[in-house]
Amino acid sequence: MSEAGRSRFAAVPDPPRPDVDREYDRFVDTGKHGIVRRFLATARHVWGLSVGGLDAWLRGLPERERRRPLRLVLRVVVWLAGLTVDRKLRREPFPVQFRKRLERLGPTYIKLGQILSIREDLLPRSITDELKNLLDHLPAVPYDQFLDLIQKELRVPVDEVFSHVSSTPLGSASIGQIHLATLHGGEQVVVKAVKPGIRETLRRDALLLKGLGGILQLIVPRFQPRRVIREFCDYTLREADLAREADNAETFASAFRDQPDVVFPRIHREHSTDRLLVMEFLDGIKPTDPRAQMLSQADRERLIGLGAEAILSMLYRDGFFHADLHPANLLILPGPKCGFIDLGMVGRFGTDLKRALLYYYFCLILGDSENAAHYLALIAEAGPGADPVAFRRDVEDICRRWSHRARFGQFSLGKLVLESVSRGAAHGMYFPVEMVLMVKAIVTYEGVGQILMPGFDVAALSKRHVQRILLQRFGPLRIAEESLTALPEIVDALAKAPRLITEGLRMLEETTKRPASNPFAGMRATLFGGFCLVSGAILAAFDGPWFLTAALLAVGILLPLRRGS
Repeated sequence: MSEAGRSRFAAVPDPPRPDVDREYDRFVDTGKHGIVRRFLATARHVWGLSVGGLDAWLRGLPERERRRPLRLVLRVVVWLAGLTVDRKLRREPFPVQFRKRLERLGPTYIKLGQILSIREDLLPRSITDELKNLLDHLPAVPYDQFLDLIQKELRVPVDEVFSHVSSTPLGSASIGQIHLATLHGGEQVVVKAVKPGIRETLRRDALLLKGLGGILQLIVPRFQPRRVIREFCDYTLREADLAREADNAETFASAFRDQPDVVFPRIHREHSTDRLLVMEFLDGIKPTDPRAQMLSQADRERLIGLGAEAILSMLYRDGFFHADLHPANLLILPGPKCGFIDLGMVGRFGTDLKRALLYYYFCLILGDSENAAHYLALIAEAGPGADPVAFRRDVEDICRRWSHRARFGQFSLGKLVLESVSRGAAHGMYFPVEMVLMVKAIVTYEGVGQILMPGFDVAALSKRHVQRILLQRFGPLRIAEESLTALPEIVDALAKAPRLITEGLRMLEETTKRPASNPFAGMRATLFGGFCLVSGAILAAFDGPWFLTAALLAVGILLPLRRGS
């Protein structure tokens, strides 16, 4: 960018900002280092966490247990290993060690920790609570470097597109950085750019994390580390593609085109790429802003209704929902209207999963504990040694307790779902990450609702909107639409029916004209072949001799075929 262009932006006053160049360079790995150096850094922190975790476990034992000979030997080993580890960090509780080491490893691992913080279905509460304290505002890219990023993506001087770009970032997260800007036409927009080197860092760290996940899967399979890390890598790599975020915003806007009071930012496609996003600035306030409490009761009730309608429609009507929902990503706009921002992370439900979740949620708000447990068990994936019956029984008990306590406002519907899902790991039942993200959306909606209108009845409000979705789903028009999707197959079957009937009659006629044969012919070969097949299968199941197993299976398959020919 030219010096004249820079001075033109600098001429517009901005609030003072501290120099963050040194802090950014210290904190952010911009992809300059190779995978070997990154592997060594990761291995060092994994080693430190292992030693620190073992030390924390030993310190947590009763004094009598710590004095046993084997424990004393282990304490000496840990002390010796601890000489290679930061002593101050090693003496912290394990959850604190985990959080601090993720922060030291940088943006990718901080993002991983933020995802892990919502996996209360898999991880102990002490760890998820501590991970909620991870840094949520990372050092910003220096202003001049940010302008260079924009210009590289625009391929024209920045001052040809924008009359002003604020030097103070609105936000600086692990992947992107956001600034307020003004187009030459006078419209205020938000400019979001992917930080330099972050994609390369994410791809490199993803390789290391997947390898680490495979090792941890052998050590602590109960927490499903391989599954969690794979899901994290998939979501994070998609989030680093801003073209996807633009697509998400337009998909949401299209889905809610008949609901003008639910607003999503308009995308300026002509200025956007996969690393740069220029979108409409939604000028609103957050639900936590004290000005929200100054709204009239009617406006607050309207906002709660709009939020419920929007979130439940995303989840159970469209199966396409905001997967990073928290109060900072919700806006109260004039009207009042409800606005959604930061749409890089979305969740998707397939048709079957969306239907099962809709039925599950509807049974919850009706207080039908038995069917709620049934549908939740259908959603789960049974792992080795799973006990679905015990899981359903646990979920039924939780739902019954909630149905008795909900009227007194002592139980959150979102926390009910989370507690039910959390019981899955104890019974070998595991849920997709979308299920946990759905819970996060419900908890956020409930929390915002309680801020705007303390004591509101979430079950009654949800029931009204879910009933509307059910009526839409099973209305005559919807059924007719679904029938039309199957129309080509029905027409094809009808077209083939006469030929199939004719061929069937001809084969029947030929069969009746054949001379009678001995009905027991070939039975001996068939029985012997079946015996060989079963014997081979039993040997295979119990790791019998491979040559004998193969021979029996071959005889069992080929002998009846030979007799048939």
